[in-house]
Formats: sequence, structure tokens, C-alpha cells
Amino acid sequence: MSELADDGLVRCDWSTGSQLYRDYHDTEWGQPLHGDDALFERLSLEAFQSGLAWITVLRKRPAFRTAFAGFEIAKVAEFDDHDRARLLADAGIVRNRAKIDAVINNARVARDLSVSLDELLWSFAPAPRPRPTSIENVPATTPESIALAKELKRRGFAFVGPTTAYALMQATGMVDDHLGVCWVGAVPNGTDSAVRFRTQVSARDGDREE
Repeated sequence: MSELADDGLVRCDWSTGSQLYRDYHDTEWGQPLHGDDALFERLSLEAFQSGLAWITVLRKRPAFRTAFAGFEIAKVAEFDDHDRARLLADAGIVRNRAKIDAVINNARVARDLSVSLDELLWSFAPAPRPRPTSIENVPATTPESIALAKELKRRGFAFVGPTTAYALMQATGMVDDHLGVCWVGAVPNGTDSAVRFRTQVSARDGDREE
């Protein structure tokens, strides 16, 4: 792998390993994202990342988009056994049966929500907070991500444990975990007084990270 050119910009430590990481960090990660299909894509990719390096998912992202019909909820919700077999045979994606089934299931749940997926996810965004000073200060979960995971599971979503939920919140700008020294400008949290953390929890105890 060729060494990245030093452009003089200070970035979060995790983003310096490859150009793909750098571009994702600079242009996407932590930027407020809205739209049901766009958020469904990020939710799905975070589920596929579970147990893997994020760079693996980024490299396979174009293939994922092709395989999953651009992550359009209405289309993925109609996937059948033929599509499952096609996906399991697709070397361009992560061929994990449980994760593939979870994405199809989640599309069906998202399609049938009484509110938009966008509204549901962003309702758990916390109030803005100071940026972390070091990677050691970045949490793996928060009370909001734990509550979000429980609510998603209560509604029927799969592969959405608290860690995955927090990674989704970081990726889509619900929280800003760019380090304080990072050049990427601080962005609005995307919330207002009507969009706040709601303590919606599952009636079931013992939820665990998938």
C-alpha cells in the first residue's frame, strides 16, 4: 500500500490508514444524514461490519449497493429466497447468512413503520456535547444508543445492539465524535427542541449486542 501524502491537516487517528478511510472521514463520517433509504444503508452497513474491520465494508460498499438495490427500503423488503441465494453467492459482499437475513428483515420492518425511519432514529439523538480530546474518550455505547437499540429490537429490527447503534449515531452525525483537534469543522447536531432523546425501551430485559 502506498504511503498517504501529508496534506498538513490533523485528523482523527483512525482515518489515517488509507485514502479510502481519509475520504470517508473527511466527507461523510459525522455529517448529519437524513432520508430513510440513506439511513437504512448506513444501518445495514454497520450490521455487516459487526466483527469485521470497517475498511472491509468500505471497500465492498459499491458491491453492497448493487447487490441490495441501492438500499432502497421498498425494494429490499421484497427480496425472496432467490435473492438470498444470489446474495450468498456474491463474492463482492460479506456473505453472512444471518446478516443478509437481518438486512432483508430490517427493510420489511422499516417499510411498515408508523413513522419514518429517519424520524425514529433521530429521535434518539442526544444534545450536542464537547468533542472528545482523544480516542480514549470516545465511548463504545451511550445511554442513548442503548435505548435506541432496545427500541429497534422491540420493533423487530435485527443486528442492532448498542455498539452498532452508537456506530450508526457517529456515522450519521447524531453525535460528533471528531476529535477536538480534527480539521473537519464542527457541524450542527441536527436536532432541535422537538427532536430529543426519548427514553423508549423494550419491555424485554437482557438485550445484548448482536
